[in-house]
Amino acid sequence: MAIGGALSIGLIGLKAFVIQIQSFISPGLPYFSIIGLPDASLSEARERVKSACQASGFSWPQTRVTVNLSPASLPKRGSSHDLAIAASVLAAAGAIDADNLIDTIVLGEVNLDGTVLPINGLLPIMLHAKQHGLRRIIVPHANEDEARLVGGLDTVCVRHVGELIEMMGGNAKYQLAPERRDEAHALSHDSQAPIEPQDMSEVVGQEHTKWVLQVAAAGGHHVLMTGPPGAGKTMLASRLPGIMSPLDDAEQLEVASIRSLCGTLGSYGISDIPPFEAPHHTASNAALVGGGSGIAQPGAITRAHRGVLFMDEAPEFSPRALQTLREPLESGYIALSRAKGTTYYPARFQLVMAANPCPCGFGYGDGERCTCREKDRVRYFSRLSGPILDRIDIQVEVPPVERITGQLAAQGACSRDMRLAVSKARAAARERFRERHWGCNAQAGGTWLRENTSRQAVELVNQALERRRLSLRGADRAMRLAWTLADLEGKDSPGKSEMMQGIALRTRLS
Repeated sequence: MAIGGALSIGLIGLKAFVIQIQSFISPGLPYFSIIGLPDASLSEARERVKSACQASGFSWPQTRVTVNLSPASLPKRGSSHDLAIAASVLAAAGAIDADNLIDTIVLGEVNLDGTVLPINGLLPIMLHAKQHGLRRIIVPHANEDEARLVGGLDTVCVRHVGELIEMMGGNAKYQLAPERRDEAHALSHDSQAPIEPQDMSEVVGQEHTKWVLQVAAAGGHHVLMTGPPGAGKTMLASRLPGIMSPLDDAEQLEVASIRSLCGTLGSYGISDIPPFEAPHHTASNAALVGGGSGIAQPGAITRAHRGVLFMDEAPEFSPRALQTLREPLESGYIALSRAKGTTYYPARFQLVMAANPCPCGFGYGDGERCTCREKDRVRYFSRLSGPILDRIDIQVEVPPVERITGQLAAQGACSRDMRLAVSKARAAARERFRERHWGCNAQAGGTWLRENTSRQAVELVNQALERRRLSLRGADRAMRLAWTLADLEGKDSPGKSEMMQGIALRTRLS
């Protein structure tokens, strides 16, 4: 009986698990089977692995070959296990020394000619291997730059299955194709320094809206901007990551792991700049929250984790797509259930919505240019339901700019100064919530807010509740805004003026 083994690591969402791969070569008619809940792409590894091994000078066994992927109860997907399957078959056939594969993770997709192709999701896989004491890992050469991001591992890069055979003490006959850098996975020096967001000073006027966005960045609050076309809503939103507090080391790895899974890490590298996602208003539910058959893939809200999700023309999104945001806005994650299991993805993003005052966009001021009927205006904004608007901390009107001068542009607030103020406010909040592990005021619990906010400030909230200007959820969010305003002003706790501002910023739009 000939059995060979190798180790690989699979992913269900961002959750990694070790896969033990065993190959059994037994008497019988020639047949190659893979068992252990493989998906369609992994089942197709039979043809890729067989051809790749033969292209490396290995004589494929003319008997029955069975490959088991353990644990058999967990679904496995993708082509990243091809190289490990090849290694286990080679070990079972005695072409390589099986002892050399002990405690070694093998990853990579193989081509028919034996070349090893890059994979997605390498970063979370390597972090899992390091966390569980697996120090040796074999990865595709095209993933070399991404593999370097995780230190403390003995990482070996291979270009061909023949290299793996020779590395493990076997003999191979192969020829490497001319080296061609894979731009989709390579991290060039340029991509490791992503383009900085453009500066807030480039937005003419709108100083009040800039201040509102500074408050939002300081506390992690959601924002809805309403104003006519061309007022600067999109420009302001796209510059919000430039004034947000830089990501710490743990947050950078979270964001990079998501990008690695999506195959976009090569375009960004590891950066302290919060991500920015702006899905089109025709985006489907699956594109927004994630989806797909088998194991669900991440959507825009997961790619915006620790950053900004900007929804331009928010009322043009389908009502169903907007409603899917309600749960992740509260919980900070999204659970996607499919036939093969439930996948959890992080989704702690900062939502920024932009909307026109009416379908034609000119329903502001005296409204003399507006051509919309009253029922069209009501229908347009009714897509933003009450529960969604209640979860938006700040609702601000963005008026049209009536004059432009060089002096006005020069006096505008710049992103560097705004980011410095935001970082100081975030640092104060982190120190205050250190024992509770909250990162910003937007995460503060209602009980803590009610116990630590002054009676005079809470009385203003009670008056707003009695007049039905706020719901109970809105009251908590108004108090969080007040704490953020206090942090920006360097105060230990909010007073009546900060609470009045917090309530005013939550005023419902009509």
